Amino acid sequence: QAESVIHAVTETVKACGVPAIINSDQGSQFTSDDYKNLLRNLNIRQSMDGRSRWADNIMIERWFRSLKTEQLYPNEYRTPRELRRLINQYVDDYNNIRPHEALGYKVPNEFYFACFAA
Repeated sequence: QAESVIHAVTETVKACGVPAIINSDQGSQFTSDDYKNLLRNLNIRQSMDGRSRWADNIMIERWFRSLKTEQLYPNEYRTPRELRRLINQYVDDYNNIRPHEALGYKVPNEFYFACFAA
């Protein structure tokens, strides 16, 4: 699991520069020695949410609430494949099509990843 996170951080740093801090939960990929060494070598401060501290990561908690109330709860799925396909479609729409008031009516990918467009 740590390998994919390390790859994502490395590619993001190449495209957008080195952030001062990265916040995460306490998942094993974020507590691995390889991940911690990468951040240390890049001089990035690591910040982790506390155990059972959902409010520390309120943005993703709010996103999961939206996924559940807008996509998962109101629908029935015939197969796991259909469920995966419709979740992927929801994520794509949420990030690429749906403007968000809190982001100045930009879509998340436009707001957060503008550095990749350069």
